[in-house]
Amino acid sequence: MSVLNTLYVGIDVSKRSNVICAIDFEQKVYCAFTALNNEVGATAIKDRITPILVKHKFENVQFIIESTGVYSYHIATFLSSNDELLKYSSIVYCVNPKAAKNYKSSYVDSDKTDPADALMLADFGRVGRTKNSTPWRGPQLLALQRLTRYRIHLTEQITREKNYVLNNIFLKFSEMSVLENKDFPISNKFGATSKAILTDFISSEEIIDMSLEDLTTFISTKGKGRFANPKEVATLLQKAANASYRLDKAAYDPINIAIASSLNCIKTFEGEIKLVSSAIESNIKGINPQGYQILKSIPGIGPVFASGILSEIGSIEQFEDEEGLAKYAGITWRKKQSGKFEAEDTYMTKTGNAYLRYYICEATASVVRNLLEYNEYFMKKYNEVTTHQYKRALALTSRKLIRLIFGLLRKNQLYKSPTNR
Repeated sequence: MSVLNTLYVGIDVSKRSNVICAIDFEQKVYCAFTALNNEVGATAIKDRITPILVKHKFENVQFIIESTGVYSYHIATFLSSNDELLKYSSIVYCVNPKAAKNYKSSYVDSDKTDPADALMLADFGRVGRTKNSTPWRGPQLLALQRLTRYRIHLTEQITREKNYVLNNIFLKFSEMSVLENKDFPISNKFGATSKAILTDFISSEEIIDMSLEDLTTFISTKGKGRFANPKEVATLLQKAANASYRLDKAAYDPINIAIASSLNCIKTFEGEIKLVSSAIESNIKGINPQGYQILKSIPGIGPVFASGILSEIGSIEQFEDEEGLAKYAGITWRKKQSGKFEAEDTYMTKTGNAYLRYYICEATASVVRNLLEYNEYFMKKYNEVTTHQYKRALALTSRKLIRLIFGLLRKNQLYKSPTNR
């Protein structure tokens, strides 16, 4: 694609309207106007841009849109699939708002207005800053992306609710909230047995007053026989209850209601995650079955992680090398160097796709548990430093996994263990 024969169209999107500015490589402005953010407005944009392409003999057109969630979805889909624009090899980029903002800062005396933003976005494409962005991929893959991103939303809701309920648990049964798993008789504080302890007993006093035999029977019943020594668990539970703070009797009922409600929310969210995960697995098989099987061949990467990664990557062909994929995920590090000094502490850029970064990091944690090669690499990086050990090791191992993902998808190969390579 020749940059000299390309028209660059920047679109500043808002809920009600879009501001459009079109320039060429010489920064000549061909049009600047406003259109409604609906089907009529999208058609008006096409009708204004097409004559310019014909009159000035442009061979290509790029649309650069700042990613604004659902507000940019319809206009991006319309422009990327319009038959008249496809004749000019139209490409639509929804660029990272942070990258666009950083580029805008190079315009020293520029005002913050919608027309100026549209011009800046067009120039963003003109200078080639879109090379680390992903072309708009259309509605089918986006539908999968909405599911995988919604699953992240649900996991964040569960984490938030668990953190919140721990505050109320501390008020009711302080030792249960603060003791580490190795010191508390029940390892899973959100499992069935823990939930029963929190909801069946009004206060920790009831646990203390209960006979050891009855509490042992309670633990055995609620744990469905999973505890090897329920009597020991009951003894430790009474000890923890005895060490807990006491509340005024009037405070227990409201706190119990809040705890029960939070636990119900967590249970509901967990049920929804199962439904969404099932829907994700069904959708990916009809969109990219080959890439899906390639990623699933890596030990530790299951249907959800594979789908999440593929929904954000789209086509691997748009990345020149694994470095480009790493930059798109934001798993790269900036150098801090001056003269002979080079800082040891560097920070991850995190300027790329946050959803792709999430799924790669989660997949890495799973691969580390299932693949010896990656477990050894993780432990090596973990033991190299004394601060931020886990996060550093996980980030570096994620970077290693990116190289593997890129190589397998590019070569269209299934994963082979080191002994079978």
